[in-house]
Amino acid sequence: MKITNFKLPNTHTIMFGLIIFSALLTWIIPSGEFERIEVDGRILVENESYQSVEKNPQGIGGILTAPIKGFIDSASIIGFVLIVGGAFGVFQRTKAVDSAIRSIAAAHKKYNFIRLLLIPIFMTIFSLGGAIFGMSEEVIPFILFFVPMSILLGYDTITGVAIPFIGAGAGFAGAFINPFTLGIAQGIAGLEILSGMGYRIIVWFVITAAAIIYVMRYAAKIRKDKNNSPIPGIDNEWRKKNLNDNDDNQHKLESRHKFVLAAFFAGLIVMVFGVLNYGWFIEEICAVFLITGIIVGIIGKLNSKEITEAFISGAKDLTGTALIIALAKGIKIVADEGRIIDTILSFLSSGVSEFHPVISGQVMFFVQSFLNFFVPSGSGQAALTMPVMAPLADLVGVSRQTAVLAFQFGDGFSNMIIPTSAVTMGILSLAKIPWEKWALWILPLQVIFIILSMLLLIPPYFINW
Repeated sequence: MKITNFKLPNTHTIMFGLIIFSALLTWIIPSGEFERIEVDGRILVENESYQSVEKNPQGIGGILTAPIKGFIDSASIIGFVLIVGGAFGVFQRTKAVDSAIRSIAAAHKKYNFIRLLLIPIFMTIFSLGGAIFGMSEEVIPFILFFVPMSILLGYDTITGVAIPFIGAGAGFAGAFINPFTLGIAQGIAGLEILSGMGYRIIVWFVITAAAIIYVMRYAAKIRKDKNNSPIPGIDNEWRKKNLNDNDDNQHKLESRHKFVLAAFFAGLIVMVFGVLNYGWFIEEICAVFLITGIIVGIIGKLNSKEITEAFISGAKDLTGTALIIALAKGIKIVADEGRIIDTILSFLSSGVSEFHPVISGQVMFFVQSFLNFFVPSGSGQAALTMPVMAPLADLVGVSRQTAVLAFQFGDGFSNMIIPTSAVTMGILSLAKIPWEKWALWILPLQVIFIILSMLLLIPPYFINW
């Protein structure tokens, strides 16, 4: 077979291959565990409690049961994806989405300042969502809006994903309020919640600016020549789906469309308010999307049968996404059952103390990034690593604020590329972008983020942050 005929396997195959790879690691890496303690209802590892335990390598049984265990373990996020898909299906059936996108496209074509500011404004909004309330799973429904909009504006599918996903991811990594990562990490580290705000806002600004510049440069290249897209076939699929009707008169923004849009955005406002003020998570957010879908259907003059059919159709379109999420979770489950994650943490953390405090802070960032492959949950990684990293920071002369910032960077940036992140893989599946294509596209941005992380971890040492 000629090498030119070689094709990379699809995303589902890659994910299952990573489950097998994770199982192989359980035969190579010694098993070990930290003792766990409960603090304020949160299960944390106890520092310096690591000990070797009997090996539990994962064989064929562990590999084959990982997907169903992944479904069970990620049932809430899979349910979230299906319900959001259903609600958005109803939203789309009202034609308000098409009308809104075409209105934006018309303004984009007519006004230069809109062409210049549209991407920065939207990305800044999403970045604030990531920085303030940890916007992550909440990005998923926006893919169904921004990809068609991006295509209609003359960009491509990747641009449509990047605006909300990279925007929110940059804010998540540079968060200055996010209670689900920053708040938990500072609490575990014994720091005052939301302390160090001044420097964190500077960090957020730098990271967000870098993300916006990267996406804008890419979008300009695509608008100049669509052949620059790495996924032209997928772009054409979206174009056929969204540009098959060129009669803009059929997509005028009517009064009912405006009311539908108002109801949808009111639902988003309720969601954000609930997350910030009442600690709502997936269950409550699902409820908001469910009632919002029903309301927009009624306002859009759909009958009960049309609402039901649109909801089922929207949810059905995301079944492939649900499978991707289950496989991603299965990778972590295999590593958990093989008892190798604590061993990896113990081994990596032991090397932090060998360097100057500035370098130690940067090494912490790389340790967190590596561990994020196995524990892509921000709150979960904080509970796993901060009880170890916080006292370790004291020993090596790194401030605990710096240790928390290294955790934020390690958790936030790599989440945009690792195939074990259920959100990342769900978004890519929804947009029909193969993971390997996305990884190649975002790799230069990841290098930029790594360099920025290393640089931003230096000043805290000299300002006694």
